[in-house]
Amino acid sequence: MILIAGGAGYIGSHCSLDMTRAGYECVVLDNLSEGHAEALQTENFCKADLSNIEDIREVFRKFPIKAVIHFAASCYVGESATNPKKYYRNNVVNTLNLLEVMLENNVKNIVFSSTCATYGDPEYTPINENHPQKPINVYGRTKLMIETILQDYDRAYGLKYMALRYFNASGADTKAGIGESHDPETHLIPLVLEVALGKRDSIKVFGDDYDTPDGTCIRDYIHVNDLSSAHRLALENLFAGADSNFYNLGTGKGVSVKEIIDASEKVTGKPIKYEVVDRREGDPAILFADSAKARAELGWKPEFMDIEDTISTAWHWEQNRRY
Repeated sequence: MILIAGGAGYIGSHCSLDMTRAGYECVVLDNLSEGHAEALQTENFCKADLSNIEDIREVFRKFPIKAVIHFAASCYVGESATNPKKYYRNNVVNTLNLLEVMLENNVKNIVFSSTCATYGDPEYTPINENHPQKPINVYGRTKLMIETILQDYDRAYGLKYMALRYFNASGADTKAGIGESHDPETHLIPLVLEVALGKRDSIKVFGDDYDTPDGTCIRDYIHVNDLSSAHRLALENLFAGADSNFYNLGTGKGVSVKEIIDASEKVTGKPIKYEVVDRREGDPAILFADSAKARAELGWKPEFMDIEDTISTAWHWEQNRRY
């Protein structure tokens, strides 16, 4: 039985789906503060909170947990600056609770949902795993703290981990009818598609004077199904006896904000109005991944390499969303 913490959220629900499709039996632990009951991909669901260690212990008593995939976290960069105590508690303290119960039950394998935000401002691109980790926001610092904790727990207690640092999660699983649903929504692709649907008049483009071909920021958009398969492969490597490790997950291709808008207009057949406003503080011009390590060591082969294909799945979800 695989415990998926945060398995009712965007990426967690897709990972639960991938694991189930691959034949694994999963149980989801989620407090539904950010996740959605409609997104659950298993009948084994425990509404519980990682802040309550007795909640976690009860899940481990009820189910024969063999490994953990850990998504549960607060993940808004802006909010992390204005409410840091929430992020240090939800992300760091709650993870310590989860690790404590894992050790109590001799569960020694965990796949951790980390982020490229641990790198901070890029010193070079594409970013590989040797890039210095100098996060510039509280969210990134909490994720780096957890990576450091996992390293220490491996040395002290033999707890093996895979930390997956992914770039911009995007897209949806069209067959399962699950997708991205945040409140508030801050991600570019769903915001653009809301304009196409008439849910908003326009979107804001934060700066068009960057040193990029069209002046707008460039990012790496990795499909959520490809993220999910990487988590499964990472866990299978741990089961096969692999040492703890960390991997970037991205397409290795950068796409600009304007290119996202243009591709969305092509996919939807709708005009996308946008307004250029001032840059946001801390936005690097270019940010994309070198994922060669994950491809070579995990055997990971992302399927969604064309941004229009990824946007098409998100567009299908936005037109047929259930939650």
